[in-house]
Amino acid sequence: MTAQPPDPDPVDTPGLEPGGGVAPGDTPPDSSHVSQSANTDPTPARRFTPGAIAAFAIVGVIAAVFLVVAVLRLLEIAGVFR
Repeated sequence: MTAQPPDPDPVDTPGLEPGGGVAPGDTPPDSSHVSQSANTDPTPARRFTPGAIAAFAIVGVIAAVFLVVAVLRLLEIAGVFR
């Protein structure tokens, strides 16, 4: 036995105009729907996890070291350290 789809067949639905529209003043037929679960996702306790904070700190330290080395190399090329 084949299960019937939950939505009615548009051919058998009264009140539909050509193209599937509903006539003014008509109410569209009810169709089955899936309701949302009452268990909503909990709000996170923190905006950033400790792992994310550590990753940002490591990236920041690496970027700062890179900038310091770049400035020192530019000063060396310019002849400031001779």
